[in-house]
Amino acid sequence: MKKINFGVVVFPGTNCDKDTFWVLDKVFHQNVRAVWHTESDLEGLDVLVLPGGFSYGDYLRSGAIARFSPVMKALVKHAQKGKAVLGICNGFQILAEAGLIKGAFLRNKGVHFLCREQNIKALNKNSIFTNQYQKDEVAQVPIAHGEGNYFLNQDDLKYTLDNELIAFQYCDENGLADESSNPNGSTYHIAGVFNKEKNVLGIMPHPERASEAEMGSIGGKKVFESIMARI
Repeated sequence: MKKINFGVVVFPGTNCDKDTFWVLDKVFHQNVRAVWHTESDLEGLDVLVLPGGFSYGDYLRSGAIARFSPVMKALVKHAQKGKAVLGICNGFQILAEAGLIKGAFLRNKGVHFLCREQNIKALNKNSIFTNQYQKDEVAQVPIAHGEGNYFLNQDDLKYTLDNELIAFQYCDENGLADESSNPNGSTYHIAGVFNKEKNVLGIMPHPERASEAEMGSIGGKKVFESIMARI
């Protein structure tokens, strides 16, 4: 099987990089290297992953400082070439700050940090990141965030819906997406969203924490299997 070259970007304060590295290396047996935030040469990498954590301590806003790290210029060029970029949790926030994904992040509707299992459903299976899911398939994937309330204004929500850019919605175990199954107040219960070209995905739940049975769930495994099936 062809191996894919993954780069896991690490900022000061990132704390999910080793989890992501482990899954790509030990579970999926792919080529993977850590990319320090000061690097600018990303040649040879097929997929870039912005992992979760608290880049720069989440000062100012989550992702607001990381967005200006030298590596981000190279990452934006990587995405503009049509190559894949996956932003998980804080990585999603960084993508929004960098303008690679529409929208912004607010504090969770209940203000408190949330760390728990969460059901999500795949709305769009036609992408690099979701092609191994069935449409409306429900998966259990952990969340861990304090600023996960993804906000889109009405124009951006219309654009997102018109272009079928929603990858995942928060839902209950039966796939119902409503206020009761939305943990943080995100617009339209969005848990994951693409850029227009669908080569960039921001996802708030942590698929790397749900890729091994030993962790209690494999609901996120298909995100990585989808990448390997398509790249």
